[in-house]
Amino acid sequence: MPSNVSPEIEQLIKLLSKLSGLGPRSARRATLDLVKKREALMRPLASAMTQAVDRISTCSKCGNVDVNDPCYICSSLSRDKTIICVVQEVSDLWAMERAGAFRGQYHVLGGTLSALDGIRPEDLNISDLISRAVADPVKEVILAMSATIDGQTTAHYITDHLADKDVIVSRLAHGVPVGGELDYLDDGTITAAMNSRRIL
Repeated sequence: MPSNVSPEIEQLIKLLSKLSGLGPRSARRATLDLVKKREALMRPLASAMTQAVDRISTCSKCGNVDVNDPCYICSSLSRDKTIICVVQEVSDLWAMERAGAFRGQYHVLGGTLSALDGIRPEDLNISDLISRAVADPVKEVILAMSATIDGQTTAHYITDHLADKDVIVSRLAHGVPVGGELDYLDDGTITAAMNSRRIL
C-alpha cells in the first residue's frame, strides 16, 4: 500500500478485503471505484448499510436474514408447512428461491460439519432442526447440502439423528455435481435436483 494513502481509505480497503471473494487487490479496486462514484454509489451504499445494520436480523425460526422476525418465508400462509428444506447457508436458500422449485419452509444450518476446521454439531443450527422436524405438521425434511465431503458428512449426521423419528428424510438428487455448491448452480439444475430428490 502506498504510504500516501489516507487512514480513511486504508481502513475502507482493509474492511472490504474481509468480504468473501475480495482479496486486498480487489478491495483496492473496489475502493477506487467507490471514490470515483462517490455520489452515485458511495453515499447510497453507506446509507443502505446504515439502514441494514439497524433493521436486518436473523430469523429465529429458520436462520434466514430479513427485516422481520419471523422472516417473510416463515410467516407466509402460502408456504407448505409440512416440508422443511435444509440448506447450509442463507446464500443457498436464496439460490433455491431464485430457482422457484420449492414452496415449503427452510432451515439454515450456518455451515457444515468439518473435523479439519473444528466445526462440531453444536456449532451449527442442528438441534433446532431436529426439534422442528419432529413437530407437527412436518412430514418431510429435504437435505439440500452441497455435494462436498463436509456437506455429505453433515447430511449423514442429520439423517442418523432423524432415523427413528416419524419424518421422511430425502435429499437432492440428479443435477447436483459432486463437489458442487448450490449457490453456483443454475436455476434449471436446482429445479431438476429438487424434483428428483429421493428418500434416504
